[in-house]
Amino acid sequence: MADLSIDFVGIKAPNPFWLASAPPTDKAYNVERAFEAGWGGVVWKTLGEDPAAVNVSSRYSALYDHNGEVSGFNNIELITDRSLEINLREIEAVKKSWPDRALVVSLMMPCEEQIWKTILKQVEATGADGIELNFGCPHGMPERGMGAAVGQVPEYVEMVTRWCKEHSKMPVIVKLTPNITDVRFPARAAKSGGADAVSLINTINSITSIDLDAMAARPIVDGKSTHGGYCGPAVKPIALNMVGEIARDPETAGLPISGIGGIGNWRDAAEFISLGAGSVQVCTAAMIYGFNIVTEMKEGLSNWMDSKGYENIEAFKGLAVPNTTDWKKLNMNYKVVATIDEDKCIGCGRCYQACEDTSHQAIEVTANEDGTNSFGIIDDNCVGCNLCEITCPVDDCITMDERSKGQPYMNWMQDERNPHREEV
Repeated sequence: MADLSIDFVGIKAPNPFWLASAPPTDKAYNVERAFEAGWGGVVWKTLGEDPAAVNVSSRYSALYDHNGEVSGFNNIELITDRSLEINLREIEAVKKSWPDRALVVSLMMPCEEQIWKTILKQVEATGADGIELNFGCPHGMPERGMGAAVGQVPEYVEMVTRWCKEHSKMPVIVKLTPNITDVRFPARAAKSGGADAVSLINTINSITSIDLDAMAARPIVDGKSTHGGYCGPAVKPIALNMVGEIARDPETAGLPISGIGGIGNWRDAAEFISLGAGSVQVCTAAMIYGFNIVTEMKEGLSNWMDSKGYENIEAFKGLAVPNTTDWKKLNMNYKVVATIDEDKCIGCGRCYQACEDTSHQAIEVTANEDGTNSFGIIDDNCVGCNLCEITCPVDDCITMDERSKGQPYMNWMQDERNPHREEV
C-alpha cells in the first residue's frame, strides 16, 4: 500500500490533503471534525488584528453545470470574525489534541513590522506548525493595505516575508494571488524574502451572475453586491498553470509548493503533485460535500499510486514539470490525425457539425441505405486539433493517431516558416 505521508518544509502530515484557510477551518469544532474524518492537515482561517472583521449576510454564490453540480463558487466573506484571543486558544488546544496533524495558521496584518512581530510570537506560542501569509484576499481588505494589495506588489511580498523569517522560527508559506499579470514575480519575491514555500492559488476576482429581477450581482446584500473570490472546479486549469509556471521557472525551481484551486478528488490532487506540489489544499469540495470526501481522496490516490508503482508522494512529485514547456519549443514536425471507430460510432454527427462549422472540414458524411449516416476522416484536411475527439459523446470512439514517426524534432525557433527565425 502506498505511503501517503508527507514532510512539507518540515511540517509532517499523514497525507497530503489539507483543508485550505476558509470557512471550514474557522474554529476548533470544524477542525477537529476534519481531523476525525482523516484530513492530514488544515490551514486555520486567516487571523487578523482585534477588533475582528465583521462579515455581511449573505456571503456565497455559485455557478452550476448542466447536471446541477457546483462548478464555480464565489464568496465575499472576510477573514475570521472571531477574536484573536479565542482563535489562539483554540489553535493551541487542537494542536495538543492532534499532534500528528499539520496545523498551519493563516495571517493577514497591515504592513507594519512591529504588528507582524507581535502576532508571530503569539502564534508561535500555540505550538502551530507554521504560518501562511495571506497575500491574496481579493475583497474587503485591500483598502486596509492587506491581502491582494500586498500580493500584487512583489516588493511588499518580499518585505513582509523577510519580517516573518526574522521574527519567527516557524516555516513561512506565502499564499499568492492569481489576480496578477505574472505569478512568477511575487513567487520570486517570496523566495528572495526567505519563504520556505508558496501556496497557490488564492481566489480570483469574480462576479458569478446577475439576478435580472433584482438587477444585482449575487450574493445580494440588501439589494447591493460586490465582486468576490472565485474558487471551485472552474479555477483548476488556472491554478495548475500557475503552479507549473513556478515549478519550471529557473528562479523558483525547487521552491516547495502547496497546491490550491479546484481540487475535489484524488485525480485533481495527483495532477497538482505531478506539477510539483508537495501538499494540496481543499476548500470548495469540502463545503459542498462535507469532510468525509477525504476518505475517497486517500483511497483513490493510494490505489492509483499502487497501480503505477509509486511507493510514496515523492516518487511522482514534479514528474510532469519537465514536460511542460513554452509553445516555441514544441515539435512542429509532430502530427496526429483523427480516426473514427465505426463500430463504436452512434451516428450522432456532433463531430461532423463541429468540424464543418468551426474547424477544418476534415470529416465527410456518407448516407447509408438504412437512413443512417457514416462519418470518416479526410486525412489531408485534418490538422489534429482534437475538436472531434472532444465533442464525441462516446469514449474512445475517436482517437488521435500519430502520423509523424521518423520525423526529426524541429521547434518554431528552427522552422523556416518563422520569419524571425534567424533573429531568434
